[in-house]
Amino acid sequence: MIEIKKKIKERAVLVALITGDYSKEQVEEHLGELELLADTAGAEVVIKITQDRNRPDPATFIGSGKAEEIKQLIELNDIQLVIFDDDLNPTQVRNLEKIMERKILDRSGLILDIFASHAKTREAKTQVELAQLQYMLPRLSRAWTHLSKQYGGIGTKGPGETQIETDRRIIRTRISKLKENLSRIQSHHETKSAGRKDFVTACLVGYTNAGKSTLLNRLTEAGVLAEDKLFATLDSTTRSFEIEKNKKILLSDTVGFIRKLPHHLIASFKTTLNVVKDADIILHVIDISNDYFEDHIRVVESTLAELESNKKIEIKIFNKVDALKDKNRMDYVSQQYKNGIMISAERGMNIGGLKEKLLDIYEKNFVECTVELKLHESKLLSRLYEIAEVLSAEYDEEKIIVTYRSNASAHNKIQALLNSNSKSKGKN
Repeated sequence: MIEIKKKIKERAVLVALITGDYSKEQVEEHLGELELLADTAGAEVVIKITQDRNRPDPATFIGSGKAEEIKQLIELNDIQLVIFDDDLNPTQVRNLEKIMERKILDRSGLILDIFASHAKTREAKTQVELAQLQYMLPRLSRAWTHLSKQYGGIGTKGPGETQIETDRRIIRTRISKLKENLSRIQSHHETKSAGRKDFVTACLVGYTNAGKSTLLNRLTEAGVLAEDKLFATLDSTTRSFEIEKNKKILLSDTVGFIRKLPHHLIASFKTTLNVVKDADIILHVIDISNDYFEDHIRVVESTLAELESNKKIEIKIFNKVDALKDKNRMDYVSQQYKNGIMISAERGMNIGGLKEKLLDIYEKNFVECTVELKLHESKLLSRLYEIAEVLSAEYDEEKIIVTYRSNASAHNKIQALLNSNSKSKGKN
């Protein structure tokens, strides 16, 4: 007989403050998102608690009275995990652990745990471990014995399993090593992407679970994992996409953004997020069916600004119109976002309209030119094929008439090559 052991979910309570920065409704929506994060991590949310305060308590974040109240709820409901929607400082974590005698996790720690679970490639694992160690370093103390191997569970994946035996010096050494590894990975990426710089490139960005991977699959048949889960995709994927005959772009998908995304995570995922910085066009995918879609837009735009990618050509793509209950929202979006486009990547609705928008941008921003080469200039012709999109090459008895399309950078490079070639012929 084979005994199948069912994984037991940790029971969790979620905690958030209402301080005046956000309305009660917004804080409840944030808690709803935190519940999705907890579910993605494998926890069962039993209770959600909000606390009204002018500002966080320096010692316990929620105040000692509220902490004692939560302790009683924990004991009555057999809860193993307390998750806060905001980041806690090391002092607050230690004090809360003493009062509640349970694992205490903040939003950043939870997101890092999810990333650790979803990291599959060497690059993603390296990036996540680096972010975890940088997050962990200021929080090291003997009070963190709940993260030793005997506990396990959410918040303990990756380097957290051995942190009690690891002092700050060893962690800093490991951080330096991981940064070196990422530097080598980045160099490899730069070599791989060097040949892409002469092509039109577009990058899908958006709030997590907006449908970027589904759209990539719809446009390119990429076969990328597309689940109704937060952070289903961590690694960037690039595929060629033909808008129409002889008009191709390179389309990349990357990790989704989320509010309060840990700073260390953005920094360590720099190599993955470079596809955003390198892109000619940003395709900003938005879940129009989400009631807080405009908050999500602001989060993404803020992250793009942090990545210095907020000045690029951008198309706002309002996805999941098929899941929209209030059809009046479509009228609102049409009025507020004149250059936006509404689609359903899942059902293929209005994908033709998206292609038309891309084609319009493509034709407005890229040069089409015809040049004449001598028959013996085969190397120059080969170079043209490498760095531009050759639309036609017509041969006669004395010359080759080549028509190509390229972006401005590649066009300038071609003109420099042609000028250099004519100068060398003049010397001869």
